[in-house]
Amino acid sequence: MFPIRDHNPSGRTPYVTYALILANIGVFLSYWLAMPSDAQLSTLFVDWGLVPRRVIWGQDLHGLFTSMFLHAGFMHLAGNMLFLWIFGDNLEDVLGHARFFGFYILSGLAAAALQIIADPASPIPMVGASGAIAGVMGGYLLLFPRAKVDILIIFVIFFRVIPIPAWIMLGLWFGVQVFNGVAIPGEDGGVAYWAHAGGFIAGLVMMIPIWQKLGGRAFWQHNHGLPPHPVARYEAVKSGIPRVGRRR
Repeated sequence: MFPIRDHNPSGRTPYVTYALILANIGVFLSYWLAMPSDAQLSTLFVDWGLVPRRVIWGQDLHGLFTSMFLHAGFMHLAGNMLFLWIFGDNLEDVLGHARFFGFYILSGLAAAALQIIADPASPIPMVGASGAIAGVMGGYLLLFPRAKVDILIIFVIFFRVIPIPAWIMLGLWFGVQVFNGVAIPGEDGGVAYWAHAGGFIAGLVMMIPIWQKLGGRAFWQHNHGLPPHPVARYEAVKSGIPRVGRRR
């Protein structure tokens, strides 16, 4: 089960969101195609990823930033970019280009901070944009809790797209991160759950002043938690292929 789109169109071109997606894809291809061995990739992640133990010692602090643009595989990259594509444009629409970029980077730093606090002695490098993107999701939840998000459900051979309110999808996602962060030891899980939770909380908190400026509860009440503009509607397009009747 994962989101494929929302019903919340943006009013301006999200140049920063597009640039971040292109930057992540470009960085990934630059090393993934040039480093055929796992040993080389591991060295790259240690040198440029976020290693909590080294940061605690005051070493390799650049990893706090560079780790946001590294991904461990195609599916890791694709999943993160899908979430950024769905939720990033709306926050950039509200914040503006420059403030959105700062919001994104600060969310990523907050995600790194909580992961370090949760497992300060870890020698395992953390890579990925998911902490920063989690901040975008947290901010989106505060502003548009009832915006519709289309969820693709895949169960064996059963496929279905179901629209659900953003607060359900994002709330469940956040709950899973916290649950797994508590239940799965950091070095055994392979996923930086606390980074996800930290970015999400930071994004939500940083968005509070904007939400208050928009009217706070009055903003919710006036729009009923929905986007303050007409929502996007997606309708199935009727096939132009003629139907063939059964022979009797």
